[in-house]
Amino acid sequence: MRTAEVVRNTLETQIQVEINLDGTGQKSLDSGVPFLDHMLDQIARHGLIDLSVQAKGDLHIDAHHTVEDIGITLGMAFAKAVGDKKGINRYGHSYVPLDEALSRVVVDLSGRPGLEFSVPFTRGMIGQFDVDLVHEFFQGFVNHALVSLHIDNLKGNNAHHQCETVFKAFGRALRMAITVDERQMGAIPSTKGSL
Repeated sequence: MRTAEVVRNTLETQIQVEINLDGTGQKSLDSGVPFLDHMLDQIARHGLIDLSVQAKGDLHIDAHHTVEDIGITLGMAFAKAVGDKKGINRYGHSYVPLDEALSRVVVDLSGRPGLEFSVPFTRGMIGQFDVDLVHEFFQGFVNHALVSLHIDNLKGNNAHHQCETVFKAFGRALRMAITVDERQMGAIPSTKGSL
């Protein structure tokens, strides 16, 4: 089982993440940011990743530190769980629609952090959630999971739909990338011999 638990405590946040990459989409989410919990649910459900996120943060200021630090901690846990990457597909992609919205996410478990993020949200807030924090979440994840991630919202008029398609597509792209391909016979999918 490819599992990991990471605890990350700072003066701004205290976060515990548990992840099972070979799960069934079970989740236990309490970030203190309800909309983020809804998005994390999409990752678990569509990635078939068991995910537990427990967080306490300085929400009296705003949600920035909490959302970013959850991305960081999730990235750390993902990197630990995926291990040496022997036999995995390495690459994953997904297109996900939701009514008028359509997003594409492409990931490479390359060992090199890089984020290309193009999501022209139609409004700045989804309820009480600042859409700028979506980028911060994924930047934190990428920096610590050491993956290359391209996120493009291709269409959308409803910011909630735009955001939800991004997180669903992210979960499905991860699911494809971490899947073990028996034809690789346990080899690392790189001419370098390491990722």
